[in-house]
Amino acid sequence: MNMVKKEDADFYMLLASSIHDMKNSLSLLMHSFEEMYADVSRENTKEVERLALLNYEISRVNNDLIQLLGIYRLSQERLPLNVDEHFVYELLEELILKNEILFNLHGIHCNINCDEDLTGHFDLNLITGVINNVLVNAARYAKKEIQLIATKDKNYLCLSVADDGNGFPINMIADPGGHMKNINFHTGSTSLGLYFADKIATMHKEGEKVGYMLLENNGPLKGGVFSIYLP
Repeated sequence: MNMVKKEDADFYMLLASSIHDMKNSLSLLMHSFEEMYADVSRENTKEVERLALLNYEISRVNNDLIQLLGIYRLSQERLPLNVDEHFVYELLEELILKNEILFNLHGIHCNINCDEDLTGHFDLNLITGVINNVLVNAARYAKKEIQLIATKDKNYLCLSVADDGNGFPINMIADPGGHMKNINFHTGSTSLGLYFADKIATMHKEGEKVGYMLLENNGPLKGGVFSIYLP
């Protein structure tokens, strides 16, 4: 039995190491893409469309690798939570700049609805990863607009991503805790990002208050809304 456990531990360690290596290689690929994008004429619409698809897929795979690595560290109780006070507007602004190429290629306008003085206590690295993943996916399903919203709601900091797409499937909204059940091999959706977001949300605690996430439709842009609530 101990031998089996040791072999399992070795396998997962090897898997985590491989994911880390793939993530580093993908970072180099993303840098090369940015150079390609800078050299392409905006009048070459066919090439721009190809780059849009390439950019989305690279970003999606990179986010999946980061989340897989995070889930592994969570399972090993090795994912640290570094909570500090941060200006929320600055976080949202940086996320838009980070995905500017993606938004431009898809013709999407992304705006912020947040008080510039709003602050919150959370792990900046983990929450940045969660919101960034939602933004990348929203860019695929939105028609023309995405809105980043941040408010204080009953002593919780609420960070939301709203789009003007067709919204979330009803079964996903009805069972927000069962994200990994919603695997769709036709679309390639594993709901890994939602599973990871849920885990990160619940890591944030203050007294009896625990963070959580919420999915809704018919939001301010008439599409889906992803929200994460942090105490």
